[in-house]
Amino acid sequence: MDLKTELLENRVFDDIRIGDSASLTREITNEDIVLFSMISGDVNPAHLDPEYASTSLFHHVIAQGVLTAGLISAVLGTKLPGPGTIYLAQELKFRAPVSPGDVITATCTVTALLPEKHRVVLECRCANGEGKEVLNGTATVQAPTEKISRPAISLPEVRLLRHQHFRGLLARATSGPPLPTAIAYPCDEVSLLAACEAAERGLIAPILVGPAAKIHATAAAHQLDIAAFRLVEAADTHEAAAKAVALVKAGEARLLMKGALHTDDLLHEVMHTGTGLRTGRRLSHVFVLDVPTYPRPLLVTDAAINIAPTLEDKVSIVQNAIELAHVLGVEAPRVAILAAVETINPDMPATLDAAALCKMADRGQITGGVLDGPLAFDNAVNAAAAAQKGIVSPVAGQADILVVPNIEAGNMLAKQLTFLANADAAGIVLGASVPIILTSRADDDRARLASCAVAAIMAAAAP
Repeated sequence: MDLKTELLENRVFDDIRIGDSASLTREITNEDIVLFSMISGDVNPAHLDPEYASTSLFHHVIAQGVLTAGLISAVLGTKLPGPGTIYLAQELKFRAPVSPGDVITATCTVTALLPEKHRVVLECRCANGEGKEVLNGTATVQAPTEKISRPAISLPEVRLLRHQHFRGLLARATSGPPLPTAIAYPCDEVSLLAACEAAERGLIAPILVGPAAKIHATAAAHQLDIAAFRLVEAADTHEAAAKAVALVKAGEARLLMKGALHTDDLLHEVMHTGTGLRTGRRLSHVFVLDVPTYPRPLLVTDAAINIAPTLEDKVSIVQNAIELAHVLGVEAPRVAILAAVETINPDMPATLDAAALCKMADRGQITGGVLDGPLAFDNAVNAAAAAQKGIVSPVAGQADILVVPNIEAGNMLAKQLTFLANADAAGIVLGASVPIILTSRADDDRARLASCAVAAIMAAAAP
C-alpha cells in the first residue's frame, strides 16, 4: 500500500466538527499480505498458502484483518485529524473477509469531541468495491493543536524476491526415493552441510568418500549428524575422487558430488579412459538460475569448465543445456547465443560462432531447441530492448538458455545475477554418464538443495 499523497495537512482540534469525514481507497494485493506477514511474523497459512486456504472456511487466501485495519490508521494519520495525531484506542469488528484484489475504502467520521484533552472519537468503516462492509469500529485519538503542512515522505520501491522455480524443482525431485550419491572428499563444513541438507529433504542418500577421521572431526566441529551415511575410506583427494567415480561406475551410486577438492581433480577421474564416466560428449557446466525478476528458470552455460570453447565445443555445450532444459520441463527451449552485439562482426569471433551454431541447428546438427544469435544480453532477456533494436526473433526477450562466449563472461554473468539480482544458482556438470553436482562456499541452502534436485531429476529421467 503506497501512500502517494503529495502534501499532508492536518486538521487541528478547533477546526474539527462532528460529522467531518475522510477516506482513502487502496487495493489489497498478495504482495501486501506477504509483506505484512514478514513484518508481523503472522505466517498463518490461511494468508499465504493457496492449497491450505482452499480447504478453509473461505476457500481462498484472505488478508490479515489487521492489515485492512491499517487503512484506518492511514486515514487518521494522514487526513483526519492528520499529522500530529496520537492514536489512543481502537475497537474493531471484522464483518467479512478481504481477498487479494479487493479494493477497500476506509472511512472515518467524527462522532464526538472531548475538548478538555483535545480528543476526537470517530466511527471507522472499511468497505469493498461492492460496498459490502468488511470492518467497522470506533477510534479515539488526540488531535493536534498546531497546524502542520508538509510533503509526504517518498516511500522506497519494495519488491518481493520470490524463488518459486526452485521450489517446484525441489517438489519434483523429492517425489521419488533418494538417490545414492558419492561425495568426493566431504571434509569441510560446506560439503557435509550440503550432504545433510539434501539427505534430510529426501533428495540423496550420501556416500561419503574420504578420510573417515577427518570427516567425523568436521562433522563434530559443526554439529552435523552423519551417523546414517555410508562412509568409504580414502586417504586423500585423489583417492577420494577415484573411489567416488568407481562407485558410480559400479552402479553403487547414481550421482557424483564434489566435496572439498579441486574441480579439476574430480573431473580428471571422470574423464579417465576406461575407469571414468566418459560418454563421447564434451563436459560442460550449467548454472540453473532462479532469478526473482525473470519469469522462468534461466540456464547459463558454460561458466566453470570450458575456458575458451571452440565452435565444436560449443555444439556440445548447447546440446547438453538443451537436454537439461527438456528434463526440467521446457519442451523447446529458446537458446540465446550471447555476444557483445547482435550483428555479425568478423572481428568478433563470438558473433561468428553464434551464426554458425544457429545454422547448425537449422541443419539438424543441434536438435531440440530454438537458437538465435548473436544476441546481446539485454536483447536476450528483455523484449523491450529487443524491440528497440528492431530484432524480430523467437528467442529475443524470452530466452531459456544463455550460451556465453567464454568462461570469463559466463562466470561474471552468473555471479552478477547471483549477487546483484538476488538469483539462486544451482550448479551441475553435464556430459558424463551421470550428473555431477558442484556446490560453492557462497551457495545458500536453497542453491545447494537445488543443485542436488536438478541432478536427481536428470538421473531419474535417464534411460
